[in-house]
Amino acid sequence: MDWAEKYRPQHLNEVVGNSSAIRQMYEWARDWSPEKKPLILYGKPGIGKTSSAYALANDMNWEVVELNASDQRTKAVLERIAGSSSTTASLTGASRKLILLDEADNLHGQADRGGAKAIIDIIAASQQPITLIANDYHALPKQLKAVTEPVQFRALQARSIVPRLRQICAAEGVDCDPAALQEIANRAGGDMRAAMNMLYAAAIGKDRLLASDIRTSTKDERSTIFELVGAVFAGRKDADLLRLVMEVEDTPDTVEQWLEGNLDHIPDLPSRMRGYASLARADEYIGRTYQRQYYTLWRYANAVMLLGVAEAAGGRGVRGRIMPPPRWQKMGAAKRQKAVRAGLYRRLSSVLKIPEEALRASFFTAISILVERDAARYVREFGLDADELNLFINDKPRAARVVREAAKEEKEVKKTPPAKRGGGRVKKPAEDAPKDDPGEFRRGPPPGQATLF
Repeated sequence: MDWAEKYRPQHLNEVVGNSSAIRQMYEWARDWSPEKKPLILYGKPGIGKTSSAYALANDMNWEVVELNASDQRTKAVLERIAGSSSTTASLTGASRKLILLDEADNLHGQADRGGAKAIIDIIAASQQPITLIANDYHALPKQLKAVTEPVQFRALQARSIVPRLRQICAAEGVDCDPAALQEIANRAGGDMRAAMNMLYAAAIGKDRLLASDIRTSTKDERSTIFELVGAVFAGRKDADLLRLVMEVEDTPDTVEQWLEGNLDHIPDLPSRMRGYASLARADEYIGRTYQRQYYTLWRYANAVMLLGVAEAAGGRGVRGRIMPPPRWQKMGAAKRQKAVRAGLYRRLSSVLKIPEEALRASFFTAISILVERDAARYVREFGLDADELNLFINDKPRAARVVREAAKEEKEVKKTPPAKRGGGRVKKPAEDAPKDDPGEFRRGPPPGQATLF
């Protein structure tokens, strides 16, 4: 067993750093009630978010029910696993169940269709505590952020990591040079899990660990695109930029889009113009690379765009957050809308018994007019969500309001006893009606027409 798992904290007082976040979690759990918002723990990987959630559950004698990004988190799966768990008691004798959804910012694509909406519905009906975990808080849907309470985990400082590494060395019987532990803590970049993995890799088969042994145990993580973009705008040395671009997993065309999407951080227009000129020149090399399949040209593209944008930025750094390319957001929105539209066509084709092509070409406009006139009725009949209803009425706020009100009415109907539905009147059976009513008008056959019986 690797040391990161072996020495995972079992209690909150064993978690390294982030004392304010730990205190916020404990106070939330201590006074928990169904009216409290779920927590959402966010921050970079490896700084103790998931470990803290498990430690909290252990301290509170709660059972943990976890779903992570490796699971298929469709609406049906979430409602079956997390939904049922959130409204039922524990079978193990635990006082409560902690519903833990890891990597909540990775709810995307067709596989997770309806996942975010299902989470919000589960939160509304939950009788058990819920905690979500995310690396990027800003990537979460705003509807999900509105119903949760954020808890930020920050990267650990090297001086907080060293004592924990020293404890592990003592427990494993390894004599560690303080300089070696300090080197590991510095290289970890605030990531406790990475620091423990580096220590484990360097100490295998050794009774004593020296600083020279750390050279073979580097952090198991490549440089990220965020580090590269930040280094470009911070004015790092040319050699450092060319080394970093070789370490990131992204290809030069992707790096170019990231740099283009963040040129707004350059305040003056002349400098920004020089940055665009460098990107345009690099784009020529990228185009020739794909045209001729001669990938040696990539190194010229890298040099032109990195050094050119760095010169234009002048070492002034990034003011605010490094954002993904805006075109990606537009492409993602278009892709999501296309998936919603395709799913809606399939459902309407099944309900109305109309081929999808005919529905799309001839009937969708007419159906849209009907839905526009009585949106609530068709939300119930077709089972529409807010995105699907918006395709008909092209009004997002109204679509969200109508779907929300329809869901509320449906819940109230379910709570009402069957005998009281429809005004409380129950139909009498037909056999209870009088058979012969002298006052009832009976229509006979027309004059001159005989009956067959």
